[in-house]
Amino acid sequence: MLGPTAHVDTFTRDNLPPLERWPQLDLSREAYQYPEYLNAGVELTDRLVEQGFGDRIALKSDTEAISYRDLSALTNRIAQVLVEDLKVVPGERVLIRSANNPRMVACWLAVMKAGAVAVNTMPLLRAVELTKVVDKAEIRVALCDRRLEEEMHLCAAASPFLKKVVYFDGTGTGADDLERRLAGKDPAFAPVRTGRDDVALLGFTSGTTGAPKATMHFHRDILIIADGYAQEVLNPQPEDVFIGSPPLAFTFGLGGLVVFPLRFGATACLVEDARPASLLASIQRHQATLVFTAPTAYRVILATLQQQGSTDAVASLRAAVSAGETLPPSICQMWMERTGKPILDGIGATEMLHIFISNRFGEIRPGSTGRAVPGYTAMIVDDAMTPLPPGSVGKLAVRGPTGCRYMADDRQGTYVRDGWNLTGDAFRMDEDGYFWFAARTDDMIVSAGYNIAGPEVEDALLTHPDVAECAVIGVEDEDRGQIVQAHVVLKDGTGAGPEKVRELQDYVKSRIAPYKYPRSIVFTDALPKTATGKIQRFRLRDAAA
Repeated sequence: MLGPTAHVDTFTRDNLPPLERWPQLDLSREAYQYPEYLNAGVELTDRLVEQGFGDRIALKSDTEAISYRDLSALTNRIAQVLVEDLKVVPGERVLIRSANNPRMVACWLAVMKAGAVAVNTMPLLRAVELTKVVDKAEIRVALCDRRLEEEMHLCAAASPFLKKVVYFDGTGTGADDLERRLAGKDPAFAPVRTGRDDVALLGFTSGTTGAPKATMHFHRDILIIADGYAQEVLNPQPEDVFIGSPPLAFTFGLGGLVVFPLRFGATACLVEDARPASLLASIQRHQATLVFTAPTAYRVILATLQQQGSTDAVASLRAAVSAGETLPPSICQMWMERTGKPILDGIGATEMLHIFISNRFGEIRPGSTGRAVPGYTAMIVDDAMTPLPPGSVGKLAVRGPTGCRYMADDRQGTYVRDGWNLTGDAFRMDEDGYFWFAARTDDMIVSAGYNIAGPEVEDALLTHPDVAECAVIGVEDEDRGQIVQAHVVLKDGTGAGPEKVRELQDYVKSRIAPYKYPRSIVFTDALPKTATGKIQRFRLRDAAA
């Protein structure tokens, strides 16, 4: 049963899946007993000031440091811009487009304070991808880093919904549109009294069909991932400095780099250049204590430390967190031996908001993803949802205090069955309750922690004038876990070769987010098909394996 709502614009609540199609939620733990009215933006800012953290640094980057008191005032002023200048009403969706920086975080918190629904988007997305998000969520207002203006402008021209884009300078120092609007705004603001079951965040994830899915998360969900996984597994302290590479549009990044530190009065260090070498330098420069990134980055960081002949750059860390793809046991073992620091592998999902299975301090088993986070239950099932015995490989099913709620999407019935969330992963569970990754059970390609839908890459390739047919699969790769491999049939008279490979790769980068491009292209005369003409991608995967 849903609680009270403050939403005047009822679009998100109206587009929740029917209750009978929700996963079974377990909210019995005392930590999850939130009041009926709850605003996550308030809990992560104003509440910390009330608790005496006002003078502590909440957000910092290479160019600025913002205290909890100043963050509270800044988010109040941005909320006033949304409400007074842009006429945003509670429940309305607001798109945020930026790299990881304090101004983006302030915008996200302000959107929640205004009672609106935040839609954080990847800075690498192209206009065609942004337009799909805007149109699906019927977004009228966007807040965008000026440095990302070009694709945002194209999106606004293409969508019938997007009417107003307010630009800001990600460094917080430029006299840009948002900064001008902030001038004269009061640092005090009466936040909207949202219900704990009001949608606060739409997290978009690529589907295997290439059509975006919007996962719907409530105000209470945002606090649950901090009061559950973060509290129980990481034990954050006010002295902690959180840092990492995941974009804040990924819920892995939003939780680890923003929600967790702000929930516990710690410091969130935001870095825009999070390539492994730069991230390593930032860890040392900011004396970070907890780092979040993908296995690929840990591999590069280890190689860099070896070249430097010292581990001083990670001396400040007390732990590392790995997610996005399974952590190879060799990297896990090497990290702990070389740095002397624990590394916690975990698995989460945009649908579940954050990590629900994780290793624990003192209980790390290299190669294992760990045990279910307190409050969650996980099991291995067959196609009929029958639980399998320990040691059997099957589908991972999980349930707990968070779960999948797709916005107006028939795929809800695929992800949720019999009250359980089916993540699309094949695992086995051992006798001790530890889970071990086996493979993906769907067509999603996971490369260096990024989820990539093969059909989306195919769609981009098929718009090239020289491509007759194509099929995209994921193939194993030592450095990235998987890479995107495209099997391409060229039109008659078109020459294949290295130059054509580079041309097609550059073309895909220009059409969709660059990280989705096919790192391997195989030219072929024909694709394997069924008698009815359906491409048999499994045969391509089998051949690649």
